[in-house]
Amino acid sequence: QVQLVESGGGLVQAGGSLSLSCAASGDTSCISRMHWYRQAPGKERGLVATISYDGRTYLVDSVKGRFTISRDNAKNTMSLRMNSLKPEDTAVYYCNADRADGLWHRCAPDYWGQGTQVTVSS
Repeated sequence: QVQLVESGGGLVQAGGSLSLSCAASGDTSCISRMHWYRQAPGKERGLVATISYDGRTYLVDSVKGRFTISRDNAKNTMSLRMNSLKPEDTAVYYCNADRADGLWHRCAPDYWGQGTQVTVSS
């Protein structure tokens, strides 16, 4: 199976920057697209950004121009660079990975990390 471990969260003032990382280990051939999700207190978990295996990206409107998603397939890592942070970006950020096509017989449908807290103070 696959293990995802996030790191890089913390406390930052509004306008500041943070970089999150997600390290994948185990049977990483199970992984295709990867995502960052976030969940603020009292709110549902929601998508922040997506990156395909070949590097195509998608970011939700609220973070476009401020966040950048990237990945290094050789190192089995994914990153989220967050600039111009706002208090409303405060949340637990989760790494998620989709199963690669054709591997239903030995891979889970998707994988989640344990999350990392990002707190932006005003």
